[in-house]
Amino acid sequence: MLVKGNTGLVVIDVQGNLAKQVHQSERTISNVCRMIQGAQALAMPILWLEQTPSKLGPSVDAVANLMAGKKPLAKHTFDACSSAEFLSYVKAANVRSWLICGMEAHICVYQTAQSMIKLGYYVEVVSDAVSSRDEDNKILALNKCALQRIGLTSVEMSLYEILGDCLSPEFKSILALVK
Repeated sequence: MLVKGNTGLVVIDVQGNLAKQVHQSERTISNVCRMIQGAQALAMPILWLEQTPSKLGPSVDAVANLMAGKKPLAKHTFDACSSAEFLSYVKAANVRSWLICGMEAHICVYQTAQSMIKLGYYVEVVSDAVSSRDEDNKILALNKCALQRIGLTSVEMSLYEILGDCLSPEFKSILALVK
């Protein structure tokens, strides 16, 4: 189970033209934003990544606006765990469970999730907040995740799991996001 105080969020490569080219782009970006807002409401650490932003462009405005005051971590490898800087942020967050959302499901999301599992973290991919240019690649990625001990969840399922109690002070904020 995901628990408050021991779960973080990794937001991967929701940027440039790529974000507009993925399957169900608007829905995916909206769900990534809901995931970020939920993580913020629950005071979860958020790691924000961009793949070679000088070539792919910056994060879409909807994501960048939610992350105002923070700077994305630029990477050039598909697997974020290949970056020593990313790994230092993961370690500094001091949580054992990670949710991953973003793009593309079959490349950066899958490779990063796979490496985080190998490093001993519990990882779940937020299935309605990831996408690929081709829907078949997203489906393949989610199936492969399931076979590799990477959990699958949704925005609503993960936020309520972390929330745990309707008497929690964050309940109304989470409810507003999932309505």
